[in-house]
Amino acid sequence: MTRRRRALALTALSLLLGTLAASAVARREAALDRRVGPSVPVVVARVGLPVGAVLRPGVLAVRRLPARFAPTGSFARPAELAGLTAAVPIGAGVDLTPGLVRDPDVVTADDADPSAAAAGTLKPGQRVAEVTARGDARLLGPGSRIDLLVTREGADGSGGTTLALEDAEVLAATPVGGDEDGSGKGVAALQVALSLRVSLRQAVALAAAQNFAKELRVLVRADGDRRRGSQGLTVRDG
Repeated sequence: MTRRRRALALTALSLLLGTLAASAVARREAALDRRVGPSVPVVVARVGLPVGAVLRPGVLAVRRLPARFAPTGSFARPAELAGLTAAVPIGAGVDLTPGLVRDPDVVTADDADPSAAAAGTLKPGQRVAEVTARGDARLLGPGSRIDLLVTREGADGSGGTTLALEDAEVLAATPVGGDEDGSGKGVAALQVALSLRVSLRQAVALAAAQNFAKELRVLVRADGDRRRGSQGLTVRDG
């Protein structure tokens, strides 16, 4: 084989291998897209924002996430946040959700008590967890302390309720429209969207509970009650 023919053969082989590699990558990407779903835009904080910071386009950015990983209630466009402010301190890169922002024209407990806003200051290692649970928002406010019950149901119909979170601090509480509670008495099931100060481990556990548990229920603590030691307590259906 002449040198020229050998060079042409190597070039053709390189092109063939490149085509096969690109095809394999495309197949893997398509399989990944099928598993996680299409990507969606999510507005995030471009920089760290203190309580009360105005959400202007310059402090916001948009990133794309697989739909199944996008936070519930997240914003798709910075314009949706026009005129709103930070309800709690927001770190750079944090996905913005309704529990983290507020309308400055709506009077809240923070307006009457500035110290309540300070309760949202996060320390190293702490996170803001967003959960929706059964409870009455009228009994809650920034600085309230709660316990959180998680009820799970197995595939065989068995179930149990666990004290999943104990003495957690509420940063924000917003009422959510409920539906019938199943009792046949026409009583609306009160729901509340909560922003909680938690550790990273607790935030992960709450995200799993929100996705897979049958129900989350809030237990409001009495003022000054900081007793602990019952977390993990579980009562099963038997």
